[in-house]
Amino acid sequence: MIKYLGSKRLLVPRIVELARGLPGVCTVLDAFSGTARVGHALKAAGLRVTANDHNAYAATLARCYVQVDRDRLAAETERRLAELRRVPGRPGWFTATYCERARYFHPRNGERIEAMRATLAAWALEPELEAVLLVALMEAADRVDSTVGVQMAYLKSWAPRALRDLELRLPALLPGPGRALQGDALDAVRAVEADLVYLDPPYNQHSYRGNYHVWETLVRWDQPEVYGVACKRVDCRTQRSPYNSRRLIGPALAELVAACRSRYLLVSFSNEGFLDRAAIEPLLATHGSVATVEVDYKRYVGAQIGIHNPRGERVGAVSHLRNKELLYLVRRAS
Repeated sequence: MIKYLGSKRLLVPRIVELARGLPGVCTVLDAFSGTARVGHALKAAGLRVTANDHNAYAATLARCYVQVDRDRLAAETERRLAELRRVPGRPGWFTATYCERARYFHPRNGERIEAMRATLAAWALEPELEAVLLVALMEAADRVDSTVGVQMAYLKSWAPRALRDLELRLPALLPGPGRALQGDALDAVRAVEADLVYLDPPYNQHSYRGNYHVWETLVRWDQPEVYGVACKRVDCRTQRSPYNSRRLIGPALAELVAACRSRYLLVSFSNEGFLDRAAIEPLLATHGSVATVEVDYKRYVGAQIGIHNPRGERVGAVSHLRNKELLYLVRRAS
């Protein structure tokens, strides 16, 4: 799956263990699904998962990894991937914006990304099949990018991986049912009743759309107006989450938790967030008993590499390389 700020890759086994250990839990709502890594793992563990995210790229990942039934689409996906691999590169707006004006991908790979995405658009496939192929393309592009892991900036010189050839692979699809939604988390928890609701909201000023704006454009395929050296979508300026605000995050989380229609809640947060343990535990305790699991965790890949400006130049030292991830398990009073 794609490199992702806030990825729960190392926490997934603990999350699955907690979910599977709860009596009567068969259905799960993941209200901020991101890469769908957690939803994918919960589906693999035999749970019925609904995954939601408001960003188009994340909803596409959820459709691929949670909603799609592998047994129905794997063969057709392989056939379409073989066709896409034969599509010759063709430069256009995407290449000019993200390979020349900005340098997220080498132009040779950018031309292929662009041509494959244009081909997908022309095919006008059913949504599930299109989602799987888009994820295959997104992940292929991620393996040859030239960033420190987020799309706030790109490296001054090409990363070695950026010089490799783009390679499409079949995503790790799972058999069985699931559901993917694209909407606000509050709307999702109000609409979907589940045994367990998993909440992994943004926890500081970093916007996921701003950090992964290229994926949003690749999925939407809308040639948006862009700004700055990083060529961000202009909607990154206007579509802000209350969870990216120190002032708004507390009330937003309180409203979200109160709206959940589930017996159990599992909330994931970081000690680098706007809310600390002393604030979150009392908020959750108004809805039931709270057990907290604290996990020592390596910080995101950008922190391992260092602080860089939009031109890819190193400009500062990282203060620390590890943090604490906290899982709050709430057993509702009723």
